[in-house]
Amino acid sequence: MMNYLIDVGQSFRVADFLDITIIFLLTYAALIWFKKTASRFVLIGISILGLTYVIARSFQLYLTVFILQGFFAIFLIAMIIIFQEDLRRFLERVAMWGVFRKRRFSVSSHQDMDILTLAVTNLVRRRFGALIVLKGNEHLDRHLQRGIPLDGKLSEVLLESIFDPHSIGHDGAVVIEDGRVVKFGCHLPLSSNTKKLGNLGLRHTAALGLAERSDALCIVVSEERGTITVAREGRLKELNSTDQLKTVLERFFQERSPRGMKKTWLHWVTENPREKAIAIVVACGLWLAFGYQTGSVRRDFVVPIEYRNLVSDWIIKEPTPKKATVTLMGSEQAFDLLNPRALKISLDMSKIQEGKQQLVMGRDLVRHPSNLSVVGIEPSKIRLIAHQMVSLDVPIKVRTSGTLPPELTLRQIVVTPKSIQVMALPKSKRRVVLTEPIDLQDITTTLTLTPKLVLPSDVRFVNDKPPNVQVTIEIKQQKS
Repeated sequence: MMNYLIDVGQSFRVADFLDITIIFLLTYAALIWFKKTASRFVLIGISILGLTYVIARSFQLYLTVFILQGFFAIFLIAMIIIFQEDLRRFLERVAMWGVFRKRRFSVSSHQDMDILTLAVTNLVRRRFGALIVLKGNEHLDRHLQRGIPLDGKLSEVLLESIFDPHSIGHDGAVVIEDGRVVKFGCHLPLSSNTKKLGNLGLRHTAALGLAERSDALCIVVSEERGTITVAREGRLKELNSTDQLKTVLERFFQERSPRGMKKTWLHWVTENPREKAIAIVVACGLWLAFGYQTGSVRRDFVVPIEYRNLVSDWIIKEPTPKKATVTLMGSEQAFDLLNPRALKISLDMSKIQEGKQQLVMGRDLVRHPSNLSVVGIEPSKIRLIAHQMVSLDVPIKVRTSGTLPPELTLRQIVVTPKSIQVMALPKSKRRVVLTEPIDLQDITTTLTLTPKLVLPSDVRFVNDKPPNVQVTIEIKQQKS
């Protein structure tokens, strides 16, 4: 055991520390998130099955492993369906950094609490049914249906007028954000949890439905019973007095916008110790199972050879070979993450010379991941011929195919320009640049075309940019 720990310590790298840290943070965030959701019991069941699978693999329990493998093959889709809403909420919070971004508990929050408390008290006294939604850190747009934009300053009179039975939008919900009534007459998603709802009405069902899907606080005033009920984090709670409502509101505003207290390092260590311990164990266990390099293996790869820093007026002829076999060494885990297409031998051609030559392919020329090492290249040298090209003026020759209809005669073919500048070898014979074949059979009148140019293998366009060449084919009608 001691030797094993010593081997782990000796092979531990900075990349491994970052690997474990990232997995720890993701696991910790997931545990904190699911701690507040109703699906956490499903997560516990999944964890138990996963642990059972690992133990079965360790003790070679064939039947158990076979059954669980078949189960996990289809479980990914089932897990996405089960955690659909929770995963969406989690990704939304990550996208807007809602978990970390907080605002201070301000004076306006105290004013909002007083206004809401007095308004709810009056609604209870007058037996006006009401559904008030206080937005948390999460967006509510995808949960709201219909609704009328208002953007009015929060006040007792405004809330009482909205929930007056003679008002058009009194049956819907009011959404409050940062001291303003942003919408009224909104329809909320309904909860299917009949156990919690019991004989409660539609407003309670809608309040619980939104509380199950977001971090909003919903306040329900029952017009039949004259009671106050709050819904948050998937729970319903009936309050005995408006003083309790004020306490709930104060807790909500503090959690959403906590006071600016400085937290010491000891607080960060002692906060949620159980979740931190589980996250550390999971991260370290996954690293030991999948990331720890317990042994080295060798594998061969056929890798292409590329040229870099080659000046545009140079040409490489007859490179032998065009590919090489590279032998890499590393752990099985490192090879699992390797993309063989990313492997290349990169030769620096900035100091190339004229004529035949040999270049040594050193191990440092192979582009490869840092967790793998190059132990061999075969062949170790490459033979090639390099020539510096010069600018030449080359004529253009038009190629044609087919024949004109019998009643037409080809008068002439005009090329503009008649020649172009190209890069070619200084000792090469005078060349011509051909156009792609032009089919005369389809031509019935004089027209101008812009055909593509076809270059020999050892000729290039200047700056690798083909010029614009126009070919005019003049046709005349034969006299009868």
